[in-house]
Amino acid sequence: MADAPHIPDEAEVRARWGAFAWTKANAAKVKEIIGRYPPGRQQSAVLPLLDLAQRQVGAETSTQGWLPVPVIEYIAAQLDMAYMRVYEVVTFYTMFNLAPVGRFHVQVCGTTPCMLRGSDDVLRACRDRGMTKGGTSADGLFTLHEVECIGACANAPVVQINDDNYEDLTYESTLAVLDALARGETPKTLSQIGRQTSCPEGGPTTLAQMATENHDYRGEWA
Repeated sequence: MADAPHIPDEAEVRARWGAFAWTKANAAKVKEIIGRYPPGRQQSAVLPLLDLAQRQVGAETSTQGWLPVPVIEYIAAQLDMAYMRVYEVVTFYTMFNLAPVGRFHVQVCGTTPCMLRGSDDVLRACRDRGMTKGGTSADGLFTLHEVECIGACANAPVVQINDDNYEDLTYESTLAVLDALARGETPKTLSQIGRQTSCPEGGPTTLAQMATENHDYRGEWA
């Protein structure tokens, strides 16, 4: 279901990112992250360093970020790892982007629960805002991918946009979220119908008082 990334020309990538280096602030974070692990175990830091690098690339390009090959090579050298070992990590986790994305990376879950609950309507809303699967909108704002389970099936259909989930979506509420992001606003995350976490619609049906406080039921059960 995942769409193949459209990786830019290697010569262009190396010209732009061949001199990649951590910013001063991120270099301090890297030192802290590697310091969490015993001597000789610095390779355990590969995941957080890849995430940090992707975010640095995103900050430099005003997008959600991606991992050019020279950046992957840079991290491999820093952690004394073979490039292929780091590349294997990058290609295993869908949180890492192998090609440029827009400012907002829209990942629509198309697995069965979301499909049954209306993910086709969510995708239609994305198309109506100029997106195509695997592509970036003409204004550079949105990149759309259909992905496997995001892990919020009770609140299907679900979309992950950058670091946030938007749940219980309809065609109309998807448009509202996308339009708010395009305007530079911060739309409501998680359930769009007021559901508390993954409770039933309308609120919890058991232990209802726990919804607002750490209620002690022991006296009532005696």
